Amino acid sequence: MITTRRNDCYASCKSDQMLSVQLCGVTRASSPVMTHAEVRADRKPPSILQDKSNIERRKRQSCYPSRWAAQFPSCGGLRQSPINIVTSKVRVNSALPPFSFIGHSDRVNVTVQNKGHSAHFALPPSVQLTGGGLTGHYRAAQFHFHWGGDRRPGSEHTIDGERFPMELHIVHIKAPYSSLAEAEHDMAGIALLAFLFEESTDDHPHLDTVIAALGRVQNNGSSTVISSFRLRDVVPPADSLHGYYRYVGSMTTPGCEQAVAWTVFHRKLSISSRQLDAIIRQCRFWTGQPMTDTFRPTQPLDGRIVYCSMSGAAQTPVVHVWLCVFLVVFWSVMNSHMTSTGFMGEELQDV
Repeated sequence: MITTRRNDCYASCKSDQMLSVQLCGVTRASSPVMTHAEVRADRKPPSILQDKSNIERRKRQSCYPSRWAAQFPSCGGLRQSPINIVTSKVRVNSALPPFSFIGHSDRVNVTVQNKGHSAHFALPPSVQLTGGGLTGHYRAAQFHFHWGGDRRPGSEHTIDGERFPMELHIVHIKAPYSSLAEAEHDMAGIALLAFLFEESTDDHPHLDTVIAALGRVQNNGSSTVISSFRLRDVVPPADSLHGYYRYVGSMTTPGCEQAVAWTVFHRKLSISSRQLDAIIRQCRFWTGQPMTDTFRPTQPLDGRIVYCSMSGAAQTPVVHVWLCVFLVVFWSVMNSHMTSTGFMGEELQDV
């Protein structure tokens, strides 16, 4: 549930903190969340002798991602998101079937609003999903993006340590819950679909509509409407998305509710450098600063297992194994051939 306090805490220092993460490589894994006792011991109450700039600095420092747990205890939990997905350690789960998307082809009106820390695209309840190993129906609530800064990648999830230019999240609420506030009490009350973007020389054919809408909501609280929008124009059809990763985690903004069944699709979406630059320059945080580096650093896995479906992502290591076998056999045959023809012997004599 996003409150004004939550927005303020997230946005007031997000840009500066994410820049330091990019430059210094700091994540929660190397800089753990401080405990409540540590936060209290580290802080001094503001006094009337402190100037305004010093109080503002302390306010900003208190809401760095590494200190979110001081105000939102769930942010220091053991099922936090995002994570780094190590493909060599994922576990195949044959019970993860394809998804079924409902309403993705419908033309709907989407309300876009600058929330102060991000821009949300509200979806009607007719947009739903089933399948994917999830029980019951989930209705869409909204989608949003996470991006970086000037030539800095900004995906929240990373794959084998690689951060991608941008990430799309589609937030779904499990039926019969009517809000995120209700769903957050269920460990699988929220289903979040994540799509990673990779940079392409060609424009994404349907992202310019999204970019134009972001340009109309530059300031906190502003809103606009995209008419006749189809989610299918941005997201591939379900029958082409059989490969994905699955783990249990949390929302990636305070209060970091640990009620999310995460799906990170293996298939990447494309975006041109022109479109990426345009998105980064559109909106501003509630503070008036440019809305850049809108991602949370990756969080420790803390013993959780990342699963993958049988197709797509799960097949990738198998392909690598067969490629290695082929290369070993090929070079063995070539080595045997060169030895029998005396080629290797001549080379050794020259040495």
